[in-house]
Amino acid sequence: MLFGAEAEGKWCLIALNRGLAGFKEDAIEMLASYGLAYSLMKFFTGPMSDFKNVGLVFVNSKKDRGKAILCMAVAGTLAFVLHVLIAHTDLGYYIINKLHNVDDSVGNKTRRAFLYLAAFPLLDAMAWIHAGILLKHKYSVIVGSASISDVMTQIVFVSILLHSNLPCVEPLLIPILSLYMGALVRFTIVGLGYYHHIHDIIPDSSGLDLGGDATIRKMLSFWWPLALILATQRISRPIVNLFVSRDLKGSSAATEAVAVLTATYPVGHMPYGWLTELRAVYPAFDKTNPSNKLTSGVPVTKTHIKKFTACCLALSLLLCFMVFWTPHISEKILVDGIGVDLAFAELCVAPLMIFSFFPLPVTIRAHLTGWLMTLKKTSVLAPSSVLRIVVLITSLVVLPYMGVHGASLGVGSLLAGFMGESTMVAIAACYVYRKQNSGPTSEVQSRTPMDAIEELREDEEEQE
Repeated sequence: MLFGAEAEGKWCLIALNRGLAGFKEDAIEMLASYGLAYSLMKFFTGPMSDFKNVGLVFVNSKKDRGKAILCMAVAGTLAFVLHVLIAHTDLGYYIINKLHNVDDSVGNKTRRAFLYLAAFPLLDAMAWIHAGILLKHKYSVIVGSASISDVMTQIVFVSILLHSNLPCVEPLLIPILSLYMGALVRFTIVGLGYYHHIHDIIPDSSGLDLGGDATIRKMLSFWWPLALILATQRISRPIVNLFVSRDLKGSSAATEAVAVLTATYPVGHMPYGWLTELRAVYPAFDKTNPSNKLTSGVPVTKTHIKKFTACCLALSLLLCFMVFWTPHISEKILVDGIGVDLAFAELCVAPLMIFSFFPLPVTIRAHLTGWLMTLKKTSVLAPSSVLRIVVLITSLVVLPYMGVHGASLGVGSLLAGFMGESTMVAIAACYVYRKQNSGPTSEVQSRTPMDAIEELREDEEEQE
């Protein structure tokens, strides 16, 4: 159930896209408008959702939780103001209409949808903070249940709203209201889970054995590299939409390509998107976690985590190649799941095949990021976000000269960016590992009796 949060976002997009695709007359234009608005909104939501990891690593007391909520309240308010500015000022016209080179009809719908989404980042961030605290205390079932409930709520509300008068008044509100209702249900479940299981058992303040109360400065120092990485991940989709649209000169083919990307993103992410949550495994089972308990008397070691990660990677690759490379399966998913016509679904086949190669770089990045989070060495991850954007933009510029255009250009460039990012994360992890073991003095200082005990246990298990 640990991976429900990531998978939830993909299923919800399938449901929401279906709600828009139901309007046969303007289906492509509606999908393109909502896709642009949603991807821009996720750019602001993404960094705040990574505060889940602050809850996972730093929140040991009620005082720590209060500081985390304060940080997110300020960030959510700033995001709200920025949404309003983009929707109602020339800034939004330049970012959406001019930069993406879309016509006025798509641009106006996109800005309107962006305004409707203004409050979502704050609600989403509050849910993620409590999800991180629940994961820290091994209540992943509650987090997963909240995510599944989010999905189910959105599907139900899409179905209900399609039979209301909204299709005639404001069709864009169908997916957006469903998105809000799903997030509200998820926030309610994780909030009640926190108050029922955790609030009364954690202290008001952290003791010296836990290093005292975490300061806002420490939280932000830990969070900003992760936020920067996630921000670059979120902004990747708007950048891809921008270059793909401009490559096709803002024509009807450009709108169609953006619509194809909007439809293929959630379907393509489904078999591998949950691998991102592997980064929560290391901190959740780290020996320094005060809530870490033995399960049936057997501790979870680094060897167990590595084997678990390898199994997840194998499963994801199997799913990708079974679904995207078997003839007619991906088309059937798009036609039956999202509600597009067969001709449109056939345009999505090639981009979905490219998604099959994403699991490897995503797994490497998640596994090593989790290890660095445990060590609180997230600052070394910052360069990976820069390299990702550089490789992404380079690919978007170069690939058209090689005859690659449309949605295939976008997804292929995303893959190149992922590979560049995971390579830099691997280099950063090697740097930290070598620095920890560079000399006898540093090694002795970094080792504790618990380190020695865990290493002995791992050696014994490997010998068995």
